[in-house]
Amino acid sequence: MRGPARRRDVGVVAALSRVSYFRRLPRAEVEKLARASRSRVLGRGERAFEAGDDCRGLLVIADGAIEMRQVSPRGREQVLHAEGAGATLGEAPLFDRQGYIASAVAVAPTRLLLVPRSTVLALCRRRPDVALAMLEAMARRVRHFAALVEDLGLRQVVERLARHIESAAGRSASPGTIVDLGLTQEQLAARLATVRELVARAFRQLERDGAVTRARSRVTIRDPKRLADIASGDAS
Repeated sequence: MRGPARRRDVGVVAALSRVSYFRRLPRAEVEKLARASRSRVLGRGERAFEAGDDCRGLLVIADGAIEMRQVSPRGREQVLHAEGAGATLGEAPLFDRQGYIASAVAVAPTRLLLVPRSTVLALCRRRPDVALAMLEAMARRVRHFAALVEDLGLRQVVERLARHIESAAGRSASPGTIVDLGLTQEQLAARLATVRELVARAFRQLERDGAVTRARSRVTIRDPKRLADIASGDAS
């Protein structure tokens, strides 16, 4: 095999090797997955699948970024999680044979690899360590969704916003730390399951409380402790 075809196959092997499930597989196994895989390119805003669509296999993000979204009957979007290169989509419907639970939207030019369901299941039978790694990943997603449900059901918008800023800043946040959220208020509202007006109001409250200042998507943490107190609901 020569030229562009070989370079393409090498690129697929490299992309699959970044997946945590496949990282320790012998190269021959990864090459077998690569031969079975099909590639698809999405432009920004295009959908890889819709909620309820049949799952044909495991999707691997080779390049780009995907948001998993649900839409309410009134048209309000909720971002369930966002994933980048090396991440996978569709483990749950892969195993339970039901449709996708949410829609997958490209938020940047994105290349996906589809590893057929039969290929993935055959690999899991040959390599139980791969099956266990997939179970661990699904367990982490369950915990993420449980935390999301808690946020939506029990926390006010300003608390959700404070938690989001804390998470984006990481553990090393100190006075003066600048966080570029990289999102418009409308996009941030979709992450927090609310509307743009309430996000703007929550930002004003954080600024009045002296926790942060902001300029468009860039947020400067002025008082990390105050921000943490608001995020945990302990602010007085």
